[in-house]
Amino acid sequence: MPYQIISFLLDVTIGLLGGACLLRLYMQYQRVPFGNPVGRFVFALTDWLVLPLRRIVPAAGRWDLASLAGAFLLVLAQYIVLWLLAGAESALIFLPVLAAFGLVRLVISGLTGLLIVYAVMSWVQTGGSPLFHVIERLCEPLLRPIRRIVPLVGGIDLSPLVLLVLLQVASMVWWTIQAVVLH
Repeated sequence: MPYQIISFLLDVTIGLLGGACLLRLYMQYQRVPFGNPVGRFVFALTDWLVLPLRRIVPAAGRWDLASLAGAFLLVLAQYIVLWLLAGAESALIFLPVLAAFGLVRLVISGLTGLLIVYAVMSWVQTGGSPLFHVIERLCEPLLRPIRRIVPLVGGIDLSPLVLLVLLQVASMVWWTIQAVVLH
């Protein structure tokens, strides 16, 4: 039971911090200004890790690889702690591979959460909210290709639902690939 509690607490903590690193990466790629509540929150959560990493990991065009490296290192640290708590029976060499799988899982769950927030906020019509504008700007590039294929149904935009289903399918496929690779 203590292992499960620690695992849960690590999942929540690393999910928040790693997700913030990935959100920072995506916001910089989309050139979303950081002078809004979301940007300030992301900076507050990630500066301690990303800024030192920038001295080592350069950007690649619009991609802030220090933010990506920060998210990866957080997930790797999570798996190292769990590996040590479990008695360190499996090979240490698998931890970076497991962390890479965990990072992709974090991307999928982060996008899922972002889309759910976007859908709810669009339903309650918070169009004037600066928070909604940031989330909308992050979701629109993902929804645009789907909107070209899926028409409005009775005036309702189903593209967020379609993308959520696609993300769930991607998650299932990713779990299957992870099981095959790691077992």
